[in-house]
Amino acid sequence: MASYFDEHNCEPTVPEEQYRRNALLELARTLLNTADLDLEIAGDFTDWDHRLPPPAAKQVVQSLPSVTITPAQADKGLKCPVCLLEFEEEETVKKIPCEHLFHSACILPWLGKVRKEQSLHRLEYLHDAMYT
Repeated sequence: MASYFDEHNCEPTVPEEQYRRNALLELARTLLNTADLDLEIAGDFTDWDHRLPPPAAKQVVQSLPSVTITPAQADKGLKCPVCLLEFEEEETVKKIPCEHLFHSACILPWLGKVRKEQSLHRLEYLHDAMYT
């Protein structure tokens, strides 16, 4: 009678290889057993945009002042909180009501879609999310 290994045309594994295979099988079992949990967690993210504050009003976005970065501000190494790039001297940026500065290209898309009613809620949310 032929041995199992001869019959299946394979070699017995050494203990180190067997340990690695067992570890990989254990990982696969863990991933399979948590698949339902992943679906539950993923479900929490499907409606994430419904929990965000509404977009800033068009009037609020348009009324954000543009300011020019002074040499003193540039020397301090002030950075845009979104892209984390330092502001350059004489660069024009947007200032939100809490006095923080942003590149226009960084803040305006985030403020997003416009609405007719005036609301500072999205700007307040931005400040709270980034600075508290």
